[in-house]
Amino acid sequence: MAKKLWGGRFSKKTNPLVEEFTKSIHYDYKLAECDIFGSLAHVYILEKCGYLTPAEKGKLEEGLDSIRQRLIEGKGKFSIHNKEEDIHTWIQNELYKEVGDLVLKLHTARSRNDQVVFATKLYCKYAIEDLCDGCISKLAIALNTLAKQNKEIIIPGFTHLQHAQPVRLRDYLYAYEEMLRRDYRRLQYIAQNIIITLGAGALAGTPIGVNEYRWGAEAFLKEVKNWKKEFNIEATVNSIDTVSDRDFVIEIISALSILAMHLSRLAEDLIIWATKEFDFIEIDDAYCTGSSLMPQKKNPDALELIRGYAGRLYGNLVSVLTMMKGLPLTYNRDMQLDKEPLFNSFEIVCSELRVLEGLIKTLKFNKKKIEEHLRDESLYATDLVYYLVDKKIPFKEAHTIIGKLIKYSLDNGIEIKNIPEDKLKVFSDKFVKKEIVTLFDPRVSVESKRSINRKARTALERARQE
Repeated sequence: MAKKLWGGRFSKKTNPLVEEFTKSIHYDYKLAECDIFGSLAHVYILEKCGYLTPAEKGKLEEGLDSIRQRLIEGKGKFSIHNKEEDIHTWIQNELYKEVGDLVLKLHTARSRNDQVVFATKLYCKYAIEDLCDGCISKLAIALNTLAKQNKEIIIPGFTHLQHAQPVRLRDYLYAYEEMLRRDYRRLQYIAQNIIITLGAGALAGTPIGVNEYRWGAEAFLKEVKNWKKEFNIEATVNSIDTVSDRDFVIEIISALSILAMHLSRLAEDLIIWATKEFDFIEIDDAYCTGSSLMPQKKNPDALELIRGYAGRLYGNLVSVLTMMKGLPLTYNRDMQLDKEPLFNSFEIVCSELRVLEGLIKTLKFNKKKIEEHLRDESLYATDLVYYLVDKKIPFKEAHTIIGKLIKYSLDNGIEIKNIPEDKLKVFSDKFVKKEIVTLFDPRVSVESKRSINRKARTALERARQE
């Protein structure tokens, strides 16, 4: 059985069922590098306050670097069959192989309680950075590029999944880009508010002074190499809060759930647009699957899974909220159960963003079919209302007139632009047929909407490029 970080007061070995039930290494192995980072910082602090000699510090540092290098090279393997209960114990045991009994000094003024939260916060900072710059930004760029490539296309806009008004395709795609930009900023804000601390101990702090933590961390951060991003390490302000704080996990999963919801809505639009009934788009074969029975089928399975996975993200959020809601201060083992939902949420969203980026880059629009939909005169009903408003008819009255005109058109199977002028004047003497015929034009319709601040968007895009 692997050596544990605890056990002196126990007279019996842990029941194998309990060993298996409580272990977490099969998922918290993701914290390995971040835990090593924390251990290296702690080594510097221990040397600063005299718990380690410079030679001991150097030996521990060398051993930790060796373990990290093996992890990077893929030589450190983790599975449900690992004997260690968690990644922190695994690292401790591996370090014992490197430095012998000197490893026993590493845990001075340290608890797994503060170790776990340090590693988890650091992991989250890195994961958010990778997700934002490596995935969210790339999908936003892909949507922006697709919008610009198809800037002349006008499509029917929908409310209640019914034809509403013509809109520019680029504005439709820009809407999802704006959602992604907000998701990006939301996650960045959360990352900025995550404070990396040391010195909480189990819950009550440690005998090491605040200055020693500060000086040791500063010395370490000056020398640290080959890490993804610089950041500050601070002495804890409230050790009780530090070890029991998981609201940052809840915030992250919440933000990822909102992002997943946005991706689900985009997926749903694309699924609908790809149907024979709409036929607005052609999804590349590389992003579809077939049927084991029906040879004609081309199914948007990837998009359907993106839509479905939103539920998994919501479940992850609810699971952590529920797990935390009744816990007394400070640390409780229940809090181990925040890791899988957190890791799983990052993994799902990252995969979805990458799939969608590739799909969007290969998307093609069926202009002919879109133009057929744009012939629906109901799309221009609001333009007819404004036509009457411009002729000094009150809006509500104009709204009623056009509603009656549309009903007459549908009941009699005649398009409004084909109704004789004398019949049009039955509805309003303000109608001039040659004037209203020009309104059944999608370009006229979209260009009549002048409230959209396109200059602001252009300025915003310019600022982003700079």
